[in-house]
Order: sequence, then C-alpha cells, then structure tokens
Amino acid sequence: MMKALLIEKIDGKPGQVYYPLKQVDLPKPSIRPGEVLVKILAAALNHREVFIRQHLYPGISFETPLGADGAGVVVETSSPELERKWKGKKVVLTPGRGWESSEEGPEGRYVIVGGTVGVSHGTLQEYVAIPETELEAAPSHLSIPEAAAIPLAGLTAYRATFTKAKLRAGQNVLITGIGGGVALFALQFAVATGATVFVTSGSEEKIAKAKKLGAAHGVNYKQADWSKQLKALLPKERP
Repeated sequence: MMKALLIEKIDGKPGQVYYPLKQVDLPKPSIRPGEVLVKILAAALNHREVFIRQHLYPGISFETPLGADGAGVVVETSSPELERKWKGKKVVLTPGRGWESSEEGPEGRYVIVGGTVGVSHGTLQEYVAIPETELEAAPSHLSIPEAAAIPLAGLTAYRATFTKAKLRAGQNVLITGIGGGVALFALQFAVATGATVFVTSGSEEKIAKAKKLGAAHGVNYKQADWSKQLKALLPKERP
C-alpha cells in the first residue's frame, strides 16, 4: 500500500466550495510492459490545484490523486533493457498525456495529470507507474525539489516564449503579472535568450526581485499611468 492525497467531495457550488484534502491508502501500482515504477521524492504545486479544490477546473476527479509535477527515483522496471537504462536513476515526470512530439502543440486530446479524469495518477502519491516515454532524467545541477517544480510551469512558459512568441535576442518583451511560476520561467528564458525584458506587477517587491533576475525595467500596474510609464521606458531605436 501507499499514501496518496485526494480531494473529498462536499456540497457547494463551483467557485464557492473548497474541497478538503484527504489522505488515503491505495494499492501500490503494478507496472506493465514498457513502464517503470517511480518512487516520488518531491512534488510541486501549481495554481491548478487551487482551481480543482474550488471546482473551477474541467474534469475533476475525487478518485485520482492530485499533483501534476513530480520527481523521484526509478525503483522497478518491466524489462532488462529498461533496468539498464533507468533503474536507480533520478527522473522528472511529464505533466500531461496526449502530447507526444510536436513542438506546435498536442497532437490529440491533452490531459494534465493529477486530480482529473482520463489519467489514473497524480504526483501526490508515494509511487507512480509510468511509461518510460513519460519521464526524463532529472538535471544533475538541480536538487530533486527544484527539478520537480519545472515541468508544467516551465513547459507553459517555454511554449509561450519560443513556440508562440518566437522570441529572439535583441527583442523587447513584456511579461505581465511577474511573480507567478509561469511568468518567472518566462523571465529567465527571455533573459537567457538576450531579450530586453519589461515586467508589470502590483507589487514593488516583485518588480525589484524581477530586476535581480535580469528584467530591465518594471512598472506597477496599480498606478493609473502605468502604460505611459512603460512606453517611456522603451528604447527610442526600437519603440
């Protein structure tokens, strides 16, 4: 058996209810051909967990453990080949299903794991049986908790920054609402690319922290003339 966290159903309307968490004992997963068993060492939370508990997320499940992001160690494999490749390795789990290889976007129905129908597991459980194709080696320069925090927010930010915006060195980019996970990843990606990054926030503290991470300028959107302030900061040679 293993421990897992689910949401418990109570009466309430979407947006008004806040489902409590429930720790349960579930059978330890058995692996099938092509799968490995990962012992979860760290899991990361996203705002979607809040939306799920508020019943503001589509397809929620009261039977599926929460959590889309996680990292751990492979403790069991389904073949000698997978044992040689993965046994004992620290890995990061992919946060969704239905997106195989296209950089443009999911090829079919995309489902984020954890707390939703369509996928039977989340990362807020002690063990996960997962296809070998749905994990990656954990970056060696990161701790396991750091690696666990990357997948969902990092993938979202990467796709927005490069696949959609096609950001390049020397360009200006505005990242609104700096302070959230996706925005912070986008900031770091943009700075590393060589773009000039502008940010907005309602918090001067968050703007200051963004500048420490490489943002060139920031404006407080609570000020009535914030858009004029931002325009004045743009370089004259590339307004």
